[in-house]
Formats: sequence, structure tokens, C-alpha cells
Amino acid sequence: MRKIIYTLWILSVGAFFGCTDDLNQYPEIEETSESVYANPDNYISALAKCYASFVTAGQEKGGGDADLSSNNGYDYMRCYFNVQEAGTDELGSTWIEGDNIGDLTFLTWDANDPWVADMYYRSYYSISLCNEFLKNSTDERIAGFTETEQAKIRTYRAEARFLRALAYFHALDLFHDIPFADEELIGSSALPEEYQAADMFEFIETELIECSENMTEAASCEYGHAPQTAAWMLLSRLYLNAEVYEAGPHYEEVKTYAQKVIDAGYELEPDYGKLFNADNHKRVGPGNEIIWPLVVDSKNVMSWGATTYLVCGAVDTDYGAPADTLGVASAWSMFRIRGEMPALFDMENDSRAMFYTDGQSQYMDGGVDDRSGGYFVLKWSNRTDAGEASSNTQNDGVDTDFPMFRLADAYLMYAEAAARSNSDLGTALNYVNELRSIRNVAEVSENDLTATTEGIPYKFFLDERGRELYWEAVRRTDLIRFDAFTSNKYIWQWKGGVKDGMAVNEKYNIYPIPATELSANPNLSNENY
Repeated sequence: MRKIIYTLWILSVGAFFGCTDDLNQYPEIEETSESVYANPDNYISALAKCYASFVTAGQEKGGGDADLSSNNGYDYMRCYFNVQEAGTDELGSTWIEGDNIGDLTFLTWDANDPWVADMYYRSYYSISLCNEFLKNSTDERIAGFTETEQAKIRTYRAEARFLRALAYFHALDLFHDIPFADEELIGSSALPEEYQAADMFEFIETELIECSENMTEAASCEYGHAPQTAAWMLLSRLYLNAEVYEAGPHYEEVKTYAQKVIDAGYELEPDYGKLFNADNHKRVGPGNEIIWPLVVDSKNVMSWGATTYLVCGAVDTDYGAPADTLGVASAWSMFRIRGEMPALFDMENDSRAMFYTDGQSQYMDGGVDDRSGGYFVLKWSNRTDAGEASSNTQNDGVDTDFPMFRLADAYLMYAEAAARSNSDLGTALNYVNELRSIRNVAEVSENDLTATTEGIPYKFFLDERGRELYWEAVRRTDLIRFDAFTSNKYIWQWKGGVKDGMAVNEKYNIYPIPATELSANPNLSNENY
């Protein structure tokens, strides 16, 4: 299928790029939104920028001509990976001071943290792009186009609603009580009002249910576009964490939408590493495991964040594997995995245990920034199925997509919800053991699914999700759902900034709204910061 290539940019919420009908070209002139949206052929280019906002940081190759003057030039997914992983048992960052990541690492951030601020503003930048698209894709706005053109734009509109819901979900999960702005606020002098977490949950839920009805079915969805099943996956994840967002338990809904995904014809990938290599676009759609990826392409969607960050950042030629092991031209030497995570694996048999251990100690006894401690992760790669480097990462980044949703996660979400609600445990066990079998590890029993282990109810799922989804930007969310992120129920090395780890203030379950935003909008507040 033809890719949706994210190379035509919206310059701001109010000023738009000049569009061409070839998505592989860069913009040539600037136009107003009025003239852009007067041509139905331009809607795909505007939608492309909504997608691109998750993996690029600017209008030019590698993030040049940055979207936002207020951040450090890093893209959405680089920020999201850091705020979701840096403080957990899954990541040890080398450049604590140089990358300003120490406070994330040790769970000591405040409202002035640069990564927290960058994540906040990247989220709302994506939301603003989607709002602008939605403002200009109403039935009234497109009434003058042909019926065929209108039908296509309505599908694009549903995708834009989904992308906005995704960005809002991330903001809800990270910040809880957040400002709300939709397309109706564009052109208004009013400042966004603060929505409580439960209200935001309800908005996202409604948006996803409604937009999914107009999204393309997975079997006929073009690569890169979000299919209907992506909305169902996000609904399932939203419902699984509903209690964290003060919206009460929604376990039946988790199962309902996870099952809809499972019934859509996807299949587990027998070669785990191929889900994260430069040919992982071949593993997308029904018959494959990846439900929807964020597209990263060294020629058209080049980024120094997203998966380039994950691949190049994991390479350390002084201590780790040679750079060409992962198809990388040069090493960034940025991070390793903390020792508690490999301890969860059957290292001899589990195909997901993709670690470089030669000469490395498992634990970071010498400090998080001591590169001789902690295993290196070989999960993300810029190599093709044939074992060749796919691109010159020194100049162009990687060709590896970021799988936002996978079938394995649908299995695990269904099973966890079944265990927590003590329902459909037979089906849940079948899903879990089908997954474990294809990953070459032993089957488990119903008792394993429901057991309280080391003081944590249903801990099997916290561990299994770690084994299956490490370095996929879900760990913080999972730890919080199990009350293990800040508490003393689970301690990992350097948690709280001490070698043996310690519990921290529960306020760190929620990130603060940036201080600059509080100054600009008196409707907002931070509890406990």
C-alpha cells in the first residue's frame, strides 16, 4: 500500500503551508487556511501534518525550522518515551546532566522540568493541529465538494478526531486535570478551562466511540492511516486505566473493545524482533501483529527523536555491541535497562529478552550514568529482514516505525481485565498462553493470573507487560495502575535517587502543568507542586 508520507507541514494553527497533491514533496509557498481548505485535494496534506506532529519536530529534515520555539527541538515521541520510561525500572540514562534527564530518572522533577514542559506543549501542539483540521472539515465547510470528495474528507475528519483523542489521552494520563480546547475555541479570546480527569476521560471516550464509526476498517486501511481498530485499542487502554482517572472500573468495556480488535484478523508475529526492525511496516494490518504504527522514514519522515532515538540511543560502541549490529552508523551511548527488568525474563528461552550482556553487570551499582552497569537493549533496530542497514543513521535517521498498538497488547489488556473482574478467565488464559507460547516461554495457570505476588495483586500482568512491551512507552502507566510507581510495593535500583531505591511522594504519579502555562492561564492549577 502507498504510505501516507508526512512531509507537508502546517506552519502554525492559523497560518498554513502551500500544498501540492504529491505527498512526497516539500511545501513551496505559504497560504492561508481559507485558500488551503478551498481545495479538497489539500485535506490529505493537512491531515498528514497532524500525523507528522507525533514524530517530527519541525518543517525541515531532522526538525529544522522547529514547530515550537518554547521547547528544545525534540519531537513528541522522544518526549513521550522519556516521561514514560526514564523514571521506571526499564531505563537508565547515561547523560543525566547533559540531557537534563536526572529529575525524570530519580522522580524528583518540578513544574520547571524541561522534558515535562516539552511533552505538555507537544501534546497541545498536536491537539491544535487537529482542531484546525476539524474546524475546516465540517459538513457545512465541505458542502461544495463532490459526494466522493466529501466522503473521503469525512474519513479524514474521523482520523483527526482519533489523533486528537490520542494526544488528549496522553495529556490526561500524564497530567490528569488539564486544559480543554476544541475547534470551537479557535478565534476566541477566552482561555481554555481546566477539565477534571474524569471529565476528560468522558470526552475522550465519547470521541473515540463516535469517530471509530467513520474510520476505515482495518482490512482496507492504507498503511500509515489509523484504522478503526486503533480507536478500539485506545478505548481499551483508556478503560483499563479508568480508575486511575477517577472514572471507576470499566473492565467489561476493556474486554469488549480488546475482543473487537482480536476478532479483526490480526495475528501474532512469531519473530519478535521483526516487530521493531526497519522492515516492520511489513507487519502492519490484518494477518500481522501491528495494528497501527507511527511512520518513520529516513527519506520522508526523518527525525532525531521517535525510533531514531531508541535505536541510536541504545548503541554504545565502548561497552555495548558494535554499531552495525543494529544498523547504525554511529553510537549515541544514551541508555541501558535497569537490572530488575532482565530479572523478569527466562533469559535462555524468552525470545523477547533482546539484551546485550557481554562484559556488563546486570545492575547499575556504580550509578545510573555508569555505562558498565545495566544491559543494553537490542530490541529496536535499523536492520532489514535481510540483515542489512536500511539507512545512514548519521545523516538520515532510521527507517523503523513505532508500533503504537499491537495485538499482543490487546491479548494482555483483555486478560488483565478478565482477572480483575473475575470473569472469562478461560478465554483470558488462552490469550496469555497463546502469546507466551509464540514467545517461547512456559504456559501459566489461572491462579497465576489472579495471584497477589510480593504484595501486588495481579502482579503477573505487570511483569508480563514488562516482558512484552518494554521500551514501548507504557511502563509508567502500568506501574501507576498497579500502585507500584511511587510506593514501596515495588522498589528498583535508583528509584528516588538512592542506590537501593526507595518510595517517593505519591504526587509523582502525576506530572505538573508547566509553570509557564500556569502563569499564562489562571484557570489552571497544580495540586501538590
